[in-house]
Amino acid sequence: MIRARHTSDSSRLLTLIAVAVVIVGLYFGRQALIPLALATVFAFLLAPAVGLLEKCRLGRVPAVMMVLVLAVALAGTVGWIVSGQLLNIVDQFPGYKANIHDRIQSLRVSHGSRLRNATDTVTELSNELSAASESAADQKAAKTSGTRPIPVQVTQPPSDAPQYLRTILGPLTGLLEMSVLVVVFTLFMLVKSEDLRNRVIRLAGESRMNVVTQALDDASRRLSRYLLLQFLVNAVYGAIVGSGTYWMGIPHPLLWGVLGGLLRFVPYIGVPIAAAFPAAVALALFPGWHQAALIFGLFVLLELVVGNFVEPWLYGAHTGISSLAILIAAVFWAMLWGPVGLMLSTPLTVCIILMGRYVPQLGFLEVLLSDEPALPVEGHFYQRLLALDQDDARDIAEAFLKEKPIGSFYDSVLIPALGLAEQDRHLNSLEADTASFVSQSTRELIEELGERFLNEPVAFDDDEVNGDEVNGNEVNGNDRDDCELSGLRVVCIPVVDEADELVAMMMGQLLERLGCDVRHMPFAPSAKILDEMAKDIPQIAIVSALPPFALGQARSLCKRLRQRYRGLQIILGLWNFEGGVAKAQERVGPSGADMIATSLQQAISLLSETNQVIRPGNQAQAQTTLDRNVIAARL
Repeated sequence: MIRARHTSDSSRLLTLIAVAVVIVGLYFGRQALIPLALATVFAFLLAPAVGLLEKCRLGRVPAVMMVLVLAVALAGTVGWIVSGQLLNIVDQFPGYKANIHDRIQSLRVSHGSRLRNATDTVTELSNELSAASESAADQKAAKTSGTRPIPVQVTQPPSDAPQYLRTILGPLTGLLEMSVLVVVFTLFMLVKSEDLRNRVIRLAGESRMNVVTQALDDASRRLSRYLLLQFLVNAVYGAIVGSGTYWMGIPHPLLWGVLGGLLRFVPYIGVPIAAAFPAAVALALFPGWHQAALIFGLFVLLELVVGNFVEPWLYGAHTGISSLAILIAAVFWAMLWGPVGLMLSTPLTVCIILMGRYVPQLGFLEVLLSDEPALPVEGHFYQRLLALDQDDARDIAEAFLKEKPIGSFYDSVLIPALGLAEQDRHLNSLEADTASFVSQSTRELIEELGERFLNEPVAFDDDEVNGDEVNGNEVNGNDRDDCELSGLRVVCIPVVDEADELVAMMMGQLLERLGCDVRHMPFAPSAKILDEMAKDIPQIAIVSALPPFALGQARSLCKRLRQRYRGLQIILGLWNFEGGVAKAQERVGPSGADMIATSLQQAISLLSETNQVIRPGNQAQAQTTLDRNVIAARL
């Protein structure tokens, strides 16, 4: 035990060290990694177009060259025009000085207001502190004057044309170098995509070929789809912004459209920044506030429509990343790589989530960053009961019942939650008071739901069974709504404890709504149960057991029932058993049960089939049907 704990601690320490090394490497290697990351994004973005040209019987290299040349030409043309418009705005900005002065004057606070008085006080204190600092500096300078001359640097103007070009193009050298690297990396990634994929698979090892192939296919498909749709949405978004600013009379609408489309790649803050620039120009150009308000209204309206209707329709219910993860990723990548990292934060986070999904050591990344629920519904329901919060647990039940029927709630939420409670109780990790609260709250919820849905038909979700077969007979979703079970005498028997009794209550409740004559017995010793059944022998007995702790007692009870009542049809309910009916049959082995069900839905299906056998009027066919449907399934 000590060695295992030491190994676990060492593994965690190595993981933390590896994460720290990766972060340091990302920061200090950003000059090479940023172009590589941009090229990867562009390769995924352009891959669908290359694949489309290849389907038109164009070779791989010509298709890549054609797509890349068109993309570079388009980006260069737009960049050239936008740069010219930006320089034009900078040249014209001094002409807006008078209008800007008027805007500032209109924002000045009137004399006598509390805000103005507080501002004047702060200004006076700041002036006094500045005067004291300057006085101390002058005294120090007077003491040291004459000791050292103050150096003065004189900037020489460019003497020739090459030096002038270096002065002008110096700030753009880094951008041009990065652009060339991105184009070269993108070219080789698109041409050698299959070779790169095979090398990654080989690095992962042939034994992990299946996992790595799934990860690469999933990453390629999700990233390509996400980036292409995001590019199209932002391009249309920018076109609408440009058209809106043109209609409002704001100069250089192409600049604002491109700026709006690009900055929308930046999570959360991109759109406000994109709206602030044309609004500032509108304030500087026009005398009133009308145009600036229209610009902000345009961006707000676009965000409401795109964020609530267009993107959910295109991307589905979710994109795979939680909103908190998007914010954290934006801050993280911005600190590492600056503005470029901010724009790449979402695609890079998708890659990290996929790594966490397919690499077991990094599974915590998917839990932290993805938008999948942190807890399944049954786990969330049980957790709220553990917290003694019955109201939240009921809210979870209500939310589930708004979308799915009560039968699915019992099978998918309540029974699995009771199974979790049973595991904790048998491991002595559940206090007696908490266990009593969980049982009592569940009992009250079952009774309340039974009264509320008393007159509604019994229904289950078709997806609950997933094509499983019940003792050789396929289960079909909601067919049991039409079951003719009226008058069928059934007894529901719990095996071990109160959890089995609660599931028996659910089973009895559903059968009563189907017209059965149901008796669900409280938990008691086997001898007492057998004596109670002798008073009114039913046609069918459903033995309720929550595995894995009740398997032995369930097998024993079924055998005693078979010995005592040989004509009784027995259905053993091993609720929520992992592996389905086939695994349950292997685990139980020979017993006195005629059939086995792992869910309430399967049990009702078996009852429907059994009722066809024992229904009055079918006695002539009873033995034949029993041989086919029941005796063949008997263990």
